[in-house]
Amino acid sequence: MTQARIREAAKAARGRLPRAGLAVLQLPEERDPVGILERQHDSRLADLIPVRVGRMLQSPFAFYRGSAAIMASDLADAPTTGIDVVSCGDAHISNFGFYASPERELVFDLNDFDEAGVAPWEWDLRRLAASVHIGGRDNGLSEDDCRDAVQHAAASYQQTIREFCELSATERYFTRIDTSAVAKRLGKTGAKTVKRVSAKARGRTSAQVLRKLTTRTAGGKARIVDQPPILRHVEHASLEELKGLFAQYRSTVREDIAYLLAQYRLVDYALRVVGVGSVGTRCYLLALEGPGGDMLFLQAKEAQRSVLTSHGGRAATIPGDESGAEHSEGHRVVAAQRILQANSDPFLGWITGWAGENTDRRRVDYYWRQFRDMKGSIEPDTLDKDQFTAYSGLCADLLARAHGQAPAAAVIAAYLGSTERIAEATAKWAASYADAAEDDYAALERAVKTGRMPAETGV
Repeated sequence: MTQARIREAAKAARGRLPRAGLAVLQLPEERDPVGILERQHDSRLADLIPVRVGRMLQSPFAFYRGSAAIMASDLADAPTTGIDVVSCGDAHISNFGFYASPERELVFDLNDFDEAGVAPWEWDLRRLAASVHIGGRDNGLSEDDCRDAVQHAAASYQQTIREFCELSATERYFTRIDTSAVAKRLGKTGAKTVKRVSAKARGRTSAQVLRKLTTRTAGGKARIVDQPPILRHVEHASLEELKGLFAQYRSTVREDIAYLLAQYRLVDYALRVVGVGSVGTRCYLLALEGPGGDMLFLQAKEAQRSVLTSHGGRAATIPGDESGAEHSEGHRVVAAQRILQANSDPFLGWITGWAGENTDRRRVDYYWRQFRDMKGSIEPDTLDKDQFTAYSGLCADLLARAHGQAPAAAVIAAYLGSTERIAEATAKWAASYADAAEDDYAALERAVKTGRMPAETGV
């Protein structure tokens, strides 16, 4: 795209959403945040719904983590720039973390893509900005400090995407952030946090899972140990049925990984409760045994429709796939993760399965990945004001790196320009949405007290 066409496209985007409009929160006239959560529960495992609600009730920040559908609904009819990217769909600050690269190095990046799809770039930035403001309140920061942290994050996104557009597409693709870069950003005290978290992450391997979550039967077979309600055996499928699904999964990974996986056999599986917003979806821990008795653990996680589609009104697409293949929610998650992360798990794959029996049978899509492959995260509530602000800027940099892979990245940079008003506008919007999210949290509390919504805390 020529510079002239970039300027023209940026001008058109400003016509659709003036930069001052980034400060304006336009909520739907009729909102029912509790109703949105209830409708999400219709497709989830009923016995786990109270656990999800209980986890969301821990704090307004925990509630916000599980309310991506509410935010997508709020943004659906609001003005947009019309500049679409492959979107994370849930880019809050707790969805960034450490994990192992294929070279077994620890890297830091976006790390959750359940809601990924194609959407306006500003939706991700707004999701991140509001999480910074709500997270700052959760940390006990003043309103001014929260606004400063959001402004720093927005300015970091703005600067990084402008700098990215000075690189070639290939140079952007190979940019990544490792532990040393994270430690440098968080300062001397923060570096100790990074060292502690990264050391813990390096110990989160299949060998650790084998020690902590499995046992051997009298016949010497590996078996996952039940830890109800978090981890428990279920009869959702027989091992024979799962072997067929395992073969289907192997057909979606790279040839070298498929060749490796052919040496493993599935020996056990159990249902596992994960996250906040994901609680109630089907997620399984899979134990596989190699020829020498070594163990590999994978996770198969249900991929429901992205909230960008179900509540944001965006088209259901597989990012980057123009082959016209049948839409699969698992494929959508995997494709977005491969596009948005600098390094992705080589074991990423997807399948289509089924739930229920006879007339109640329905299609269920899943994506597969390694389980606990050196994953770790920095908890925002462990950071002081300066560290929290720096961490927010780091997350914004990585979001800009992800959006910087898009052909429209230069148009985003031109739209943003270099003015400080962008950061100020984003901070104003985030403060307003933080207030709305706290009101929604209070509405959920009332729904539990009146018996409208079940809740189980402490799980």
